[in-house]
Amino acid sequence: MYNFKIHANEWPVLKLKLKRKYNHLSEEDLQFQEGQEVELLSRLAKRLNRNVDYVIYTLSKEMADLNSNSL
Repeated sequence: MYNFKIHANEWPVLKLKLKRKYNHLSEEDLQFQEGQEVELLSRLAKRLNRNVDYVIYTLSKEMADLNSNSL
């Protein structure tokens, strides 16, 4: 479906960035295990009232520089 990969070692930082940017997301919304990207993307799209392409764009942007504090 979507060719988007998140590595387990990237997720803790990415999750923190998402929580800061979208403070209404719960721990349940942000549950993720490597290989379950489709489920995460669908869940986030629903919670953010956006499409999956927007979620992929946002996550890709954050993953490009995980060490940055920018959102």
